[in-house]
Amino acid sequence: MTDSGAGGSGDNKNTEPLEPPSPRPPSDGPAPGAESPTREYSFPAGTAPAAAASDIDGVRFDDGLGVGLLAGVRAPTVPDVPSPISARYLFPTEKYRGEWRRHWVHLMPWYIIGTLSTFIMGLASGMMTRMGDGRDTALTVTIVLWLLILGFVGWKILDWYMDRFILTNKRIMLIQGVITRSVAMMPLGRVTDMKYAQTPMGRMLNYGEFIIESAGQDQALRNIPHLPNPNELYLQMCEEMYEPEAVDEREAEPEEDLIPEEPVRKDAEA
Repeated sequence: MTDSGAGGSGDNKNTEPLEPPSPRPPSDGPAPGAESPTREYSFPAGTAPAAAASDIDGVRFDDGLGVGLLAGVRAPTVPDVPSPISARYLFPTEKYRGEWRRHWVHLMPWYIIGTLSTFIMGLASGMMTRMGDGRDTALTVTIVLWLLILGFVGWKILDWYMDRFILTNKRIMLIQGVITRSVAMMPLGRVTDMKYAQTPMGRMLNYGEFIIESAGQDQALRNIPHLPNPNELYLQMCEEMYEPEAVDEREAEPEEDLIPEEPVRKDAEA
């Protein structure tokens, strides 16, 4: 056979088809550079890991560190059963979904008042020690006023502790007051519009104000300021209004353990 190259010269060459290389048989030994072969894991009879690591890769477990702008969408943690404060206002046929207190920023003005009153009392007491006549009376009056202010601040903290925002499958409620109790309620079926607003401070501290509209003229429940986790609470309320069947199915499903069990090695069994 005569081939002509690009340079115009021709040589007689015997060409034979090349055979593909044979595949390399799998080896049971360690890979090159490895110190020991890969260890195999076995599980006891009748048991298996709850989920593989790839199945839970990317699942975010709420450890309570991310808040405000750094927090993603996560379900708000609520107790499984109502507290004694809210249980008395629930009737047997409705399903409890959760209850929340207002955000701690709701108490910020009273914290400031208590701190300032303490500072002013200490400053006034120091100045009164230099007085002559009437020093003891003025000091007593100052301490009594300071104790009254602290008592009022403590009352506001107790009032904040007793307040509850409650969500069920039929209605939302707002409970307020310690001695004089106020209970405002709105059925979920009558809610025509709902939104929440967050100030820059609210976005940083993760709280907001809910504004709820209904078909009626007079509303017992409209503005609810300083609710925590507003985005998650908003989604939960919307799901309760538009997809109540899905909520019931999810509540009925048993919880599955996503963390795999510790595998048992063959070396340990031996």
